[in-house]
Amino acid sequence: MAAPDRLPPIPPADYTPEQEEAAADFRRRRGVEPFGPYAPLMRSPKVMIDVEALGRRLRYGSCLSENLKELAICQVARSWSQQFEWSVHAMEAEKAGVSKEILAAVAEGRRPDGMSADEALIYDAVAELLATKRWSDTTYNRIVARHGEQGAVEIPTLVGIYSLLAMVLNVARTPADGAEGLSRWPE
Repeated sequence: MAAPDRLPPIPPADYTPEQEEAAADFRRRRGVEPFGPYAPLMRSPKVMIDVEALGRRLRYGSCLSENLKELAICQVARSWSQQFEWSVHAMEAEKAGVSKEILAAVAEGRRPDGMSADEALIYDAVAELLATKRWSDTTYNRIVARHGEQGAVEIPTLVGIYSLLAMVLNVARTPADGAEGLSRWPE
């Protein structure tokens, strides 16, 4: 049984004026009340707005294709054993064309077989960044050759913002949006 949510959504009737302003801004952009990581972040409304803006920029305006972004986000979710992030982004990855076999391997914590060259490059670059906290010259040069210097900035930023969201979700114990798709790694 999952532990109780520490920072559940705040009922809109209980918002402070700052929270109401942040929630209204969120609703204008997303059409819904703050959810997922944004629900706990509402305890710091200005941070929530800034984090949401960067996440939105990287998710919807990146130099990476949808399948590559979602593959990277799934790797971050796996690295943090983050159930909510996985439940949302594994579904998005599949819609974007990432195969079920690749997602199953990521969920199991192993390098997938059968990836395209672009998927393998992103998988390896994200895995290296998560494991070593940096890129080798070889990886950096491969990323720049394929995605330019913009990619060399956006990929670690994508990993960073989704790591931040995963940490917030894990601290808050936000439940998955559906069935939990990841086995928990030992803590």
